[in-house]
Amino acid sequence: MTVLCGPTAVGKGTVVARLRELYPQVFISVSATTRAPRAGEKDGQHYFFVSDTQFDAMVSAGDMLEWAVVHGKNKYGTPRSAVEKKLQAGFPVLLEIDLDGARQVRRNMPESQMIFLAPPSEMDLLTRLEKRGTENLEERTRRLETAKTELAAAGEFDHIVINDTVERATQELARLMGLAT
Repeated sequence: MTVLCGPTAVGKGTVVARLRELYPQVFISVSATTRAPRAGEKDGQHYFFVSDTQFDAMVSAGDMLEWAVVHGKNKYGTPRSAVEKKLQAGFPVLLEIDLDGARQVRRNMPESQMIFLAPPSEMDLLTRLEKRGTENLEERTRRLETAKTELAAAGEFDHIVINDTVERATQELARLMGLAT
């Protein structure tokens, strides 16, 4: 299993989508979240959008592999059963999760490969977040504060992949996952 983590707006979703196009055998877990869907996001495809009550019930039942409150606001987590089934069947599994979730996986599944996706620079990250246009000023400010903490933790990971271009970052991720040479 591989865990991919990185700060907001670094391009995790874009790199993962490209990896999936090139290597459809990779199982990409779908996280559950309490945040509202963004334009174009579909329940069960991009996330499982659930209420706080539903999320808390999943945690209490032990149905989450990892979970966290992200950006001090919304809960995100990885439903356990689908991941375990794919691993048992021999599929490569990729979790795209936040720093707290990655730390939980490191504790619970130390054999997992941990990869940090980093921007070429902090200025590049700020530009990407502003261009994305999906968050208001308050949310962008909160996400940038979280990003500083996440960038400082890059040394906790087995590998750091710089997302200077989607193609190069995707190929490096595929190589680290043993999918490409």
